[in-house]
Amino acid sequence: MALVQKLLNGTYILRKCPKASAAFCPSLSFRFADYCSSSLQKSGPAAKKGSWLRKSEGGLQGRHQEEVAVDLPSPEEKPEVSFDRAIEDEVKDHFKRLKDEIVNHWIGPEGRPLHEVMMEQAKVVWQFRGKEDLDKWVVTSDKTIGGRSEVFLKMGKNNQSALLYGTLSSEAPQDGESGRSGYCAMISRIPRGFFERKKTYDWSQFNTLYLRVRGDGRPWMVNIREDTDLIQRKNQMYSYFMFTRGGPYWQNVKIPFSKFFFSNQGRVRDVQHQLLLDKISSIGFTLADKVDGPFFLEIDFIGVFTDPAHTEEFAYENSPELSPRLFK
Repeated sequence: MALVQKLLNGTYILRKCPKASAAFCPSLSFRFADYCSSSLQKSGPAAKKGSWLRKSEGGLQGRHQEEVAVDLPSPEEKPEVSFDRAIEDEVKDHFKRLKDEIVNHWIGPEGRPLHEVMMEQAKVVWQFRGKEDLDKWVVTSDKTIGGRSEVFLKMGKNNQSALLYGTLSSEAPQDGESGRSGYCAMISRIPRGFFERKKTYDWSQFNTLYLRVRGDGRPWMVNIREDTDLIQRKNQMYSYFMFTRGGPYWQNVKIPFSKFFFSNQGRVRDVQHQLLLDKISSIGFTLADKVDGPFFLEIDFIGVFTDPAHTEEFAYENSPELSPRLFK
């Protein structure tokens, strides 16, 4: 109705203007045309919406062009990559490690006075309180040979433990070579010194492995490896079983080092040898109980201690040291 009223008013004004004087007042006709066009454009809500959309699209396009212009790097700018600088920093870091090791060795074992180390009865070797503690470990499964087991490692609740979890599958890979499958493992990295020199742990003054874990009732295999400088000892390890109870409660697991049996390539050897505690390179946990399904193992810390009640040196009789007549 407002638009009709405006049109009627405009025609009434034109009627009052004489035809002869129309040539002398052309501005009136132009004003009327502009007036009608502006009124038609402003009257409809769709027109308002269309103009607003056009403005917004124009603004967005302008902003997008600005962002693109900002994000696009100049072809003249090139990232600075200096291999000489990288090599120099790496060499400086290794020499710094060498200096720290020399100073620590001068002070005592692991940079502590000798009397403190000799009087030590317990020691925490690995604990899990942050991501840097997880970086000291690697996880692996039968996926490396074509299996379907999955394993993951992450920090537990409140960053106070490590949670090892995944799914075990005993389905053999379809490669025509592997007949068995179904294992997941967590292995500690071998410590490195200056210039990537291998380092070992010295547990010769302790006699028991101590762990605080929480599992789902599955049996695990605890594996300890000695220094693997010799090729023929590459696949050799010492193993023992760890049985988890399941449930919400933590359990303290104590395994004497004398209980670990010698194996090579996953097979227990007839000739058993005692574990050399001054040349420990890594420790690991393996699950291979042939029970398909999910699993988890939560670890608080891994340590060693001296149990005065344990006096056994070696638990197996078929060793050259205990039964030399069997090996003549």
